[in-house]
Amino acid sequence: MEVAVIEFHLDSGSGVSPYMQLVRQVRHALRLDLLRVGDQLPTVKDVVAQLAINPNTVLKAYRELEHEGLVAPRPGVGTFVTRTLAGESLAAHGPLRKELERWLAKARMAGLDEESIEALFMTTFRSASQADIA
Repeated sequence: MEVAVIEFHLDSGSGVSPYMQLVRQVRHALRLDLLRVGDQLPTVKDVVAQLAINPNTVLKAYRELEHEGLVAPRPGVGTFVTRTLAGESLAAHGPLRKELERWLAKARMAGLDEESIEALFMTTFRSASQADIA
């Protein structure tokens, strides 16, 4: 068991609550196999020091992850990953990531800034998701 290599960051302009941003970052790391069963999440004290946020925010995020069965606390020791979200599709990530990196390079060459790229991606993602539902 080792301390996980996950460094949390917060985006105050995202419209997503800080605790949910932490939850999402852990889920992403679990999906991408960056966190594995047995890995220890950063301590509440470390996250508070790194992000300058209220300890209750971190505790709420860790409780949410515990409720989802993804982590478990060990009193006096820390919080540990108990389940991963990486599935069979993990092998497909490499080629898709390369393709996405090429698309991002094209978007930058077309003059789009980071915010415009994100807006284009998210609106396209949402409309494609809604088309799948319809």
